[in-house]
Amino acid sequence: MVARVTLAEIDTVRMSMAAAVERFRDLVVPALSNQDGFEGFYLLTTEEGKGIVLTFWTDDEAAARSLESGYYAEQLRKFVTFFSAPPGREQYAVSLADAPVLVAS
Repeated sequence: MVARVTLAEIDTVRMSMAAAVERFRDLVVPALSNQDGFEGFYLLTTEEGKGIVLTFWTDDEAAARSLESGYYAEQLRKFVTFFSAPPGREQYAVSLADAPVLVAS
């Protein structure tokens, strides 16, 4: 399993972090769930507008396909007018995992 990490910062004058999370849930999650090799995600945010998206993929090839197909760029375009700086992206091997279950509040 591999994890792709996207670091982004939302301009909270143009969009609140709550609105950005709602937009991610409504526009990105359905498309993400349909990607071959997708295993899950975490979205971490601060009220100041910083966000980390961790997406999990079965292997390097599945993660690469989501880039090569244009899927990843398409998802970024959904937020482009709200970013305060271009997002960063890195990929890591998942060596160990013990993830908690999120209880919706």
